[in-house]
Amino acid sequence: MRDRTPNDWNPGAYDRFRDLRLRPAFDLMAQIPPLPPGDVVDLGCGSGAAGEALRLQFCQDDTARELIGVDHARTMLEAAGKTRAYDRLSLSGIEDWVPLRPPALIFTNAVMHWLGDHARLLPRLVKQLAPGGTLAVQVPFQNDAPSHRLWPALLREMFPDHPKVTQPGILSAQTYHEMLSRYGSFSAWETTYYQVLEPSEDGHPVRNFTQSTYARPFLGGLTPDQQKRLVAAYDQRVNHDYPRVEDGSVLFPFQRLFMVLTLA
Repeated sequence: MRDRTPNDWNPGAYDRFRDLRLRPAFDLMAQIPPLPPGDVVDLGCGSGAAGEALRLQFCQDDTARELIGVDHARTMLEAAGKTRAYDRLSLSGIEDWVPLRPPALIFTNAVMHWLGDHARLLPRLVKQLAPGGTLAVQVPFQNDAPSHRLWPALLREMFPDHPKVTQPGILSAQTYHEMLSRYGSFSAWETTYYQVLEPSEDGHPVRNFTQSTYARPFLGGLTPDQQKRLVAAYDQRVNHDYPRVEDGSVLFPFQRLFMVLTLA
């Protein structure tokens, strides 16, 4: 786990907003029904932020159940290992991941929006589950908000010759219902979290929040000087839609989509 790649995530930057990112994970866990025998898989576990809660809720009273963390980024798995929440960690992309045995729960929090072809990927995950198992998914549903639209708009405006960044789109709840309800009991809901982002001496709070996640593909193909210019332009523009209050903080509405499917 020592090698690093250009695609490795920065656990420190991601965990800067750990508490805000964890609340949707807890809300998703609260809607998961009792599980059959089998392991719990934290698919796209990142730095392991949800690991301890998953262990306490689903593995505490079942010594035969293992908690398994899966992620494609070595740096994130290194951080997840330090939590000591997981029985096993696996370096794998979600598209290629295959469990050693059918899990009782596949839990994926704020991951699937990075991946395309959900019509193929999600049914594939469902078919990995143990009988009566559950797939629980939470994704940001924020692509149409100013906080997210501004990154690609500025990239096109400032660097028109830069290759277009293609990001997988999140489908509608209706589409997911049509796709997954055939397998069992399916529920979906949306929640808007009104998050208070604390003041920052390093630019606009919304920029800091989005830069460590959503903005990574837009910044990744630029030179350091171009990155600085794009970040500065974002800081200047974003305050129009998310004005800072007197103490420098920002009230930031953030929408998320949740789905829980339990096999019949």
